Amino acid sequence: MKHLSRTWHPASQKLRRTSALSLHLLILFLVMGHYLNAAAPVELRAAKITNVDSDIMFSDRNIAKGMAYLDSININTVLVCVWNSNGANGDYTLYPSDVMQRYFGPSANIHPAFSGRDPLRNILVEAHARGIEVMPWYEMGFSTSWSQQGGHILSAYPDWACKKSDGSLAVKNGFDWMSAIHPDVQDFIRALTLETCKYYDIDGIEYSDRIPAMPVEGGYEKASADLYKAEHDGAAPPSNYSDTGWLRWRAGKLTDWYRDVRDSIKAIDVDLHVSSSPSVYPWSYFNYLQDPKTWMNTGICDDVIPQLYRKTYAEYEPTFFNSLLNYDDDAKVFGGVCLYQRYSDFTGEEYLMDPDYIMDFMQLNRTNGVMGEAWFFYEGFQKQFRDFFDDFDQSSATTVGDTLRSTFYAEDARLPHRADMNWRPRTPFIEENDSAGVQRTDGWTRPAAAHLSQMTYRGENVLYSLGSDTIVYLADLPEAAL
Repeated sequence: MKHLSRTWHPASQKLRRTSALSLHLLILFLVMGHYLNAAAPVELRAAKITNVDSDIMFSDRNIAKGMAYLDSININTVLVCVWNSNGANGDYTLYPSDVMQRYFGPSANIHPAFSGRDPLRNILVEAHARGIEVMPWYEMGFSTSWSQQGGHILSAYPDWACKKSDGSLAVKNGFDWMSAIHPDVQDFIRALTLETCKYYDIDGIEYSDRIPAMPVEGGYEKASADLYKAEHDGAAPPSNYSDTGWLRWRAGKLTDWYRDVRDSIKAIDVDLHVSSSPSVYPWSYFNYLQDPKTWMNTGICDDVIPQLYRKTYAEYEPTFFNSLLNYDDDAKVFGGVCLYQRYSDFTGEEYLMDPDYIMDFMQLNRTNGVMGEAWFFYEGFQKQFRDFFDDFDQSSATTVGDTLRSTFYAEDARLPHRADMNWRPRTPFIEENDSAGVQRTDGWTRPAAAHLSQMTYRGENVLYSLGSDTIVYLADLPEAAL
């Protein structure tokens, strides 16, 4: 065993606090116990986290509280949005990006709402401390903006635009698109993906219903048309965008790109997980040129989470069974569900999945060998059923998270793709009053109650110093962990 000490000094003349929540010893060491217990459930329990209709990403305190809450209801994966529109001029990364800066200049290196911060880094720290895996989710994919004529991306690179046969920009359901076949666009999205794989301690990536994808009406931009002509003896693309061969050619180009990206990810780290959450097949193919059946069954993605976003269980059940028919290995298929929306696609009003629906679909999943789900999205877990359903017991403050924790998520679960690995053990927390693990000088003081109420911390030992006091943290670790 080696003896480790870590000393921390407060900055001069600044109020500083310590907490077992924020001062993590992020050191991998051997943790045995229920993570390797063969009796523990093996399930995917994923929560999607986004910057839209949610405040979790907008402060470090919210991130810390959010990860602590997800841990309390036994969520084991977070799918965190890293590529989204800013509502003004299109897509930005939600982390500081050298790729964006290289393509669009210094002002474009991060979504304007997160300037000066790195929410992805902070989510990684807080989630990993609790043994929760983190996978960046590229929500906007090959779409550039929402009803902004392509935003700043197409303003800088107009030839990247996805075009319809009449030469107009491909816009579908309000989303403006760049060409997913244009080689320069492919290189750009690939670079964004590999950037997070190289420079962040992530556990994998998730592509969803806009990546790789392109509106079926598109593909007539010059770059794609020229490539088609080169492979078809000079013949132009069919004017009928639903032509069988034209569908197959464009979908094939997206699949080829995805395969190349997967190979590049695995070259960085073979244990990085590649997940897809497409629209339901074959609708995804005939509307957005997504071919998840091929992706899954040829090993391009490691699992598939079809977006089974249906308003009722009666709609969910047949969609679930029809989706399963497309994939060879049910153990690598999980249910993507819409738990909550601030403005529902279903009704235009606030929506929460009703409690009976939740219980029924989760039982259906498990009865049929689908061991887990990905929830859209985080904010729904703390919603109270009584606020949405008049027939629910109005004296009960039960939330979705309460229900999960008392039923299907009563125990921690190992992830299916990590079932035989101690991949992401919990980080130990050393409390500041631990006489064996902490040595501190006398100048540390507990903040006033009014200040404590503004902090996120674990335990009762939150201290600050205005001087040069130090805290030394001590821990015994296996030599192999250093």
